[in-house]
Amino acid sequence: MGEKIIGILGGMGPEATADLYMKIIRATNVEKDQDHYRVIIDSNAKIPDRTPAILGKGPNPLPMMLETGLNLQRAGADFIIMPCNTAHYFHDRLQAGLEIPVLHMIRLSAEDTRRRHPKVSKAGLLASDGTLASRLYESYGEQGIEIVAPSGESQRDVMNAIYRYIKRGDLETGGKLLHRVAHEIMDAGAEAVICGCTEVSLVLHDGDLTVPVVDPLQVLAEKAVELARG
Repeated sequence: MGEKIIGILGGMGPEATADLYMKIIRATNVEKDQDHYRVIIDSNAKIPDRTPAILGKGPNPLPMMLETGLNLQRAGADFIIMPCNTAHYFHDRLQAGLEIPVLHMIRLSAEDTRRRHPKVSKAGLLASDGTLASRLYESYGEQGIEIVAPSGESQRDVMNAIYRYIKRGDLETGGKLLHRVAHEIMDAGAEAVICGCTEVSLVLHDGDLTVPVVDPLQVLAEKAVELARG
């Protein structure tokens, strides 16, 4: 089979989109530029915020997500990936409107975590309120991994880290907040910590903590490269 073209439904947010593309580049074994896979990116930052929509406080992002997905499909993408955890709340409805596959980052991450870390039975989740409310990470339960969420006050710190700092470019302050919360959920028994928001992936990496840091964005990048290889 020939190589496949990767489509990135991006802009949720823009820096996470750029980070995913860099992860794809670094995950590709090459000797020259032409060895890289073709990637089509539609970074549509005008897509409404997913968290308010899920909580019933904001506009539905699905129509604009579907419009962007159709752009990628028409442009020749063979499959689509989305660098946004919360957007996967709309995954099945998005997939129903497209003819090409949309990979599910969280399900892939759950399978990868079980394979790489077979002894982990409890994982801490650093994610937006929308992701927590959507219960997207229940798929980890299918792999025998219990999810531990931060306390109410610490979850407010997670949201501040994502929206007040990282999305506005202050990765240092956001990173400090998230590292503090990560240690709290480790004290609560977490044997791994999941970057359940793509902004978290920008400031928390495997090796930063004494337990494994699971980055669904990295899992998605590696799976995209595997599929693109054909």
